[in-house]
Amino acid sequence: MKTAPHARLAVLPLALAAAFPLAFLAASPVLSQTIQTAQATQPVAPRQLKEMVVSATRSAQPIGDVVADVTIIDRETIERSGPVGLADILARVPGIQITRNGGAGANTSVFVRGGESRHTPVFIDGVRVESQATAGGASWSNIPIALIDRIEVLRGPSSAVYGSDAVAGVIQIFTKRGEGAFSPSVTLGYGSYNTSRVELAASGSAGAFDYALGLSQGQSDGFNTRPIAGQNPDADGYKSLGANAKLGFQLNPDHRIEANVLQSHTDSQYDGGPTRDFRRISDLQTLGLQWEAKWSDRYSTRLALTQGTDSGEEGLNGSTPQISYDKSTITTLLLQNEYRLGAHLLSAALESRRDVFRLVGSTAIPGGASALNKDRSLDGVSLGYGWSGGAHTVQLNARHDRDSEFGGKTTGSAAYAFALTPQWKASASAGTSFRVPTLYQRFSIYGTGALKPESGRSVEAALKYSQGTSQYGVTVYRNRLTNLLSFVNGNGPCINGGPPTVLSNRACYANTAQAQYTGLTLSAAESVGNVRVHGSLDLQNPKNVTTNRTLQRRSRQYGTLGAEMPLGGWRLATDLIMASHAFDSDASNVVLPGYSVMNLSATTALSRDWKLVAKLENLADKIYQTANTYATARRNLYVGVTWSPR
Repeated sequence: MKTAPHARLAVLPLALAAAFPLAFLAASPVLSQTIQTAQATQPVAPRQLKEMVVSATRSAQPIGDVVADVTIIDRETIERSGPVGLADILARVPGIQITRNGGAGANTSVFVRGGESRHTPVFIDGVRVESQATAGGASWSNIPIALIDRIEVLRGPSSAVYGSDAVAGVIQIFTKRGEGAFSPSVTLGYGSYNTSRVELAASGSAGAFDYALGLSQGQSDGFNTRPIAGQNPDADGYKSLGANAKLGFQLNPDHRIEANVLQSHTDSQYDGGPTRDFRRISDLQTLGLQWEAKWSDRYSTRLALTQGTDSGEEGLNGSTPQISYDKSTITTLLLQNEYRLGAHLLSAALESRRDVFRLVGSTAIPGGASALNKDRSLDGVSLGYGWSGGAHTVQLNARHDRDSEFGGKTTGSAAYAFALTPQWKASASAGTSFRVPTLYQRFSIYGTGALKPESGRSVEAALKYSQGTSQYGVTVYRNRLTNLLSFVNGNGPCINGGPPTVLSNRACYANTAQAQYTGLTLSAAESVGNVRVHGSLDLQNPKNVTTNRTLQRRSRQYGTLGAEMPLGGWRLATDLIMASHAFDSDASNVVLPGYSVMNLSATTALSRDWKLVAKLENLADKIYQTANTYATARRNLYVGVTWSPR
């Protein structure tokens, strides 16, 4: 039974319960003094890096103090990537493989450590973006990289921090924050397939007020994404438009208010037969408002109200009437408390989330109705504890979520790291995770009333070396998932599983399997003279335990290799992506052959205020597929210039 809207107010006492332990510590001088005395006897471990990350625990931490497996992608890396999608940038990160049904604007999947694409939640400036259509997950192709300033990639289950969905990892995306004098920039670019790109940005601060604004526009004629018999042989292109704004006001040294908004619109073409050309118009919107308060040197609070909307319209290219329309809205209220005492960090949070899904004009609506309107609530309370002292680092998290459809679910995680030497660090962690079915999986004609949340249990261990510019790492992991949701034919679990108006022999979603994601990730980065070399190798075995088959479109071996160097006023970079063969689906023996793709990029300062970026993708002009019958881009060149006065 669903929880009535007013019943969600009952979680308010949980907020007080979450905040009470921290308030008690702050108000207890005896206990505070005891902890301070104990902490003073412990030598403080040197921090490897001063760069801060928030993805691991939702609290800002130096990356050297983080036990979790985190990668940071900076703005420079994003700029030289050219007119590609977010997934293409993530594909260079250890532990991540991507697939796409065609070009940059097409349906895209991102597999973190072999997990399903829906098992990695995405946040833009703290706003969760998720589609409740079909199996769910982020609309990767509709996130505009031109507006992104920084990306944090967290590998490994994190439901004890983020609740539902964080089964394989978390992607946090941040747009620019304004500071200093007014700083404008303009970028113009052009490339193969008649691809063009325009970006405008401005940021700065004035007194207590800071701002950052961005606008991006891109389009491409594309290429024939389905070069097979029976499909339209025309080129399948896309058009995109994105805008964002981030405004902040420092009320006083201890209190800050920040608002952010991002809007993205993508119109992409795809084939639907020998003569018919379809299009999907996708819109993504994020809205965020947060207040940060520092009550003392130890105690702080963050209150955030966010809303992410993902909508899509399907139709024939060149025609006005739509075929179907779907819209997913996630509204979240987060209250997070932090109490810092030396090397100790205690956190307590309350999160209330409401999902709303609307589907119009689709044959998937039960009973011949004109529209499907469904919603649900997910409320959670979480506690966290972190400590770093001497050679030891500890991170503990626990969370309890209550879903209006599926009831309560408790998750937890524990992580420990030990610095063997100032350069070598060993770590181990374990945790549990879950993901509730989408509203489409529950209430469309393909839904079943007996669906259960997917549930995971994971362990991992790592050994890392860091000395100056030398960085090496090895991580081994195992993530076991029960109640894996699959789309199955009209027999077995589908019989009498759905709405009574639907035939019992239809296809449907069902908890049909168990999955196991095991793997070994090797990573390295080393400077040899003025050349920076980096690479990673993933040896993974993501499989359906029930059928003992490798999961769809995932390679058992996947690696990257890259190098960067200065040369005659240029900054040159190359990267090579390599993947072994994969099966196109869990049930078929259609093999996607292995491939290797090399890309080159070069940047140079034309003058004090002008910079040039050139990108050559698929240098060897490889023909390969990441999804059966769908082509990928051949060799293509992009050149862009940026004006940014200093």
